Amino acid sequence: MRAEDVRARGHPNIRSEHRNTLEFTKEAHLTPRGDCIVAVAADKGMAELTTEFKEALRTRGARLKITIECGGVEDTVEASGHPGLILDHPTDMVVRKTDYICPRTLAVRADKAAMDLDRRLVEKLRQALPVSIKLSVTSIP
Repeated sequence: MRAEDVRARGHPNIRSEHRNTLEFTKEAHLTPRGDCIVAVAADKGMAELTTEFKEALRTRGARLKITIECGGVEDTVEASGHPGLILDHPTDMVVRKTDYICPRTLAVRADKAAMDLDRRLVEKLRQALPVSIKLSVTSIP
């Protein structure tokens, strides 16, 4: 298993209403239009993830477990890696329910998007509290 820890924070404008994606960003500002963003001011973007983590995520059968914790409330998202992932965007990490891949895509075929997150977690995110994001890659043979 390869893992990364990302530290970020919530923001009062977090809506967490997007049906197909969720996003973490290094950007500190968030407008209400960013309905997929669930954490801002992340301490790393995809460009800063380790080479080992990226290689593991690009392996056929790779599964990504994303654990988001804020204010004592936690939720987990499961998604798939893909050999075509680019993983070099400097600020954004987007997890998608679809198979669409672009430089911002961290994982595809997720079991949750922003709108599916535990609403208690979303309320904590809106309080601009610190956010812990754990990314763990495992491989399915």
